[in-house]
Amino acid sequence: MNNGIFIGGGGPDYAQRQELTLKYANRHGLVAGATGTGKTVTLQILAENFSNEGVPVILSDVKGDLSGLAKSGTPDHKLHKPFMDRAEKIGFSDYSYHACPVTFWDLFGEQGHPVRTTVSDMGPLLLARLLELTEAQEGILNIAFRLADEEGLPLLDLKDLQSLLVWIGENGKSLSLRYGNVSSQSVGAIQRRLLVLENQGGAGLFGEPALELNDLMRTDSSGKGMINILAADKLMASPGLYATFLLWLLSELFEELPEVGDPDKPKLVFFFDEAHLLFDDAPKALVDKVEQVARLIRSKGVGVYFITQNPADVPEDILGQLGNRFQHALRAFTAKDRKELRMAAETYRENPRFETEEAIREVGVGEAVTSMLMKKGIPGIVERTLIRPPSTQLGPITKAERAAHLKASDMAGKYDEPLDRNSAFEILKARADKAATEAAKAEEKADEMQPVLREFNAARRYSGTRVSRSTSKTTRRGANFGEAMTKMVVKELTGTTGRRIVRGVLGGLFKGR
Repeated sequence: MNNGIFIGGGGPDYAQRQELTLKYANRHGLVAGATGTGKTVTLQILAENFSNEGVPVILSDVKGDLSGLAKSGTPDHKLHKPFMDRAEKIGFSDYSYHACPVTFWDLFGEQGHPVRTTVSDMGPLLLARLLELTEAQEGILNIAFRLADEEGLPLLDLKDLQSLLVWIGENGKSLSLRYGNVSSQSVGAIQRRLLVLENQGGAGLFGEPALELNDLMRTDSSGKGMINILAADKLMASPGLYATFLLWLLSELFEELPEVGDPDKPKLVFFFDEAHLLFDDAPKALVDKVEQVARLIRSKGVGVYFITQNPADVPEDILGQLGNRFQHALRAFTAKDRKELRMAAETYRENPRFETEEAIREVGVGEAVTSMLMKKGIPGIVERTLIRPPSTQLGPITKAERAAHLKASDMAGKYDEPLDRNSAFEILKARADKAATEAAKAEEKADEMQPVLREFNAARRYSGTRVSRSTSKTTRRGANFGEAMTKMVVKELTGTTGRRIVRGVLGGLFKGR
């Protein structure tokens, strides 16, 4: 294993070898720059290098270009000669073409293996972010998760959550005494947001079989790290779903992976493209969670790299944790742009050979202002770096090539067919059916007792007319006897029919497990 991965050439004549030290690769990073300045190629060569060193990678393919990682570059590509010239210029003497091991994933199951998680695993915080709920609505969502835990109701897919919300809406008054105000309007608002999510295709994200994290951390037979590519071109039409899913995945890695201390190389590298979508209009609680994950997950051997157009898209507290930086050109057309450019330049360790702010403005396509962590995690001096050419194909593979790759994948068949095991929807439906059956039987019994009740009332009326008015004691005895019989029959009716109907229909859905 090498101590670092080759990024490109720096210095006045681009002859100085620029490397990202593997030991500090889990200290996170940033790839930034305006559209068309070379961010995608930088992401591609980083993924190649990590894979070659046996480090699995997770990245999202927003534009569809990164599927080329699965195929070797070829000498007949139009950019072959420029690539070879660049390799020679930066001293990349062993430059060659090769493919990387790739697994394709897709939330919609169209361009990759399906990706699913359960509603319970997503949790109320991220789900509230996904549904864009108000504080009151988020409170009701938390009540739903609490009830699901207390009553043994697995929340696996959206219909589980929808059925539980129906029950909460019907029993809002009784629940309000225990959990606070539960309004039917808020419950209805959540249901409408779930409907919108379904219309966006988000229902496919929730269910089983759920994604196993170990399937994202594999190596191939030669020891190369698997590059997991999430198809995100269609997913970008629902940016909230895209950002929430990637944040959930990052949170799961944080929760499930063990502490590894200070490894010689990362166990996994996670690239978060279009990072601004994660932070746009995000509540403070969510931003705080991202900051916490970014700060602590490196001790579990995971490096997180944010890809965005401008460093200002990333909150300052998180930006300060991104030690390895690749800054492509930024455009400064407005006063706001110039201010952000100046702020971006101030975060680098100065190089006496050039002004960082000018360099960020002037670097060409495929060139970047870089700064990688050095010994003891000290930021390196900023340098203008000519990024090395990729060894895999630049641009997407064909649909036929993708289909063949999916068919030959180790993951083929494991996640293709959804499972629908007994969960909250089925349990609540069974309880409702049982309550309805008991109510129907109780009504039949009440109907059967109606003739008895009519005969008794007739006998009572007859008894009352026969007793002498002058004998008040006898009359009272007859009245007492009639009242006692009436109470007995009413008690039977109310005790059997009434109680079963009320408890069975309104409250019996949670009666027993």
